[in-house]
Amino acid sequence: MEINGGDTAWVLVSAALVMLMTPALGFFYGGLVRRKNVLATIMHSFFILALISVQWVLWGYTLAFGADVAGLGIVGGFDFLGLRGVGPEPNADYAATIPHSAFMVFQMMFAVITPALITGAFAERKRFKAFVLFTLAWATFVYAPVAHWVWGVGGWLRELGALDFAGGTVVHITSGVSALVAASMLGKRVGFGREPMDPHDLTMTVLGAALLWFGWFGFNAGSALGANGLAANAFVVTNTSAAMAALTWMTVSWLRHGRPSVLGAAAGAVAGLVAITPAAGFVDASAAIAIGFGAGIFCFFGVEFLKKKVDDALDVFAVHGIGGIWGALATGIFASTAVNPAGRDGLLYGNPQQLLIQAVAVVAAGAFAGIMTAIILKVIDLVIGLRVAEQDEVLGLDTTQHGELAYQV
Repeated sequence: MEINGGDTAWVLVSAALVMLMTPALGFFYGGLVRRKNVLATIMHSFFILALISVQWVLWGYTLAFGADVAGLGIVGGFDFLGLRGVGPEPNADYAATIPHSAFMVFQMMFAVITPALITGAFAERKRFKAFVLFTLAWATFVYAPVAHWVWGVGGWLRELGALDFAGGTVVHITSGVSALVAASMLGKRVGFGREPMDPHDLTMTVLGAALLWFGWFGFNAGSALGANGLAANAFVVTNTSAAMAALTWMTVSWLRHGRPSVLGAAAGAVAGLVAITPAAGFVDASAAIAIGFGAGIFCFFGVEFLKKKVDDALDVFAVHGIGGIWGALATGIFASTAVNPAGRDGLLYGNPQQLLIQAVAVVAAGAFAGIMTAIILKVIDLVIGLRVAEQDEVLGLDTTQHGELAYQV
């Protein structure tokens, strides 16, 4: 095995792009909350970048990509504990042309952003200490096992033939379903449905969305693990789906509410990015248009349906859960070996079984994430409590949790 300098450079740049996505998510979410909670909301993403970077080095990576335990396809072993054996030489099981350490750090950035996505569901009301414990437990007991199922050698969904190029199942379905569970268990914010809870700074949100779009090229095109034609295809379909979904969401919102929403365009772009993620290495540009169109519609109406039923503060399930589910199923419809010979044909190319396999992956990942999230939250609630006191929530988390203000009056 010989290291390819171009492949290595592209994967390292892609890792940096994906790293940028987590603070970008902080800005995206931060603009959507009220002034009194913006600093606390941005802190969620920034802190996770530090916390999971260390967790991944110590034990997260080995649980996800270590040798399969007992041949069950459930979780990796401790071969790479503390990054033992993860160095400058390639690992043929995952990437033969780049250093093992480059593959590890690229995957680290996926592990970082996934729990950060969940934080939008419990924004403005969760104790910081509970958030820290939840993030650490969730990354260990939910993210790492599902990553092993889908991407790890011997993982049961990988062996089944499930396709997930860059994390629709591993990242978006797990975080989206977990967000819905978390929002339901924490309950609604004080004054929800009675007081205005409009975004305090949509400029910040649009900036965050633009940076997410930029970083997503590393997320998807980087998952080719090389500077090659597959990376170029993933780059093209990523941009196409995001653009189509932004146009679709804004248009549907315009028709329904009588105005072209700036927030709708930003949210639509993110929904399109979510939906194309599992398919990016298996579909062409025409399929990306269909996937983006579906994401714009399904996620928009998901927000409309859920906004009065559950206080998922920043619509995480509607965008990432529904978008991830659609993207995973769409992969089973539009995938083509003409795009990627290492993949599989989908329904439109004569293989309806692939759609069934994708559905199994959706149900398995969603059910596991939902159940484990409920257990983790219940234990934390019994031990230290999940929510801040009502008075602290009314005053705002910036002051009561961190003793700092985002803006000086």
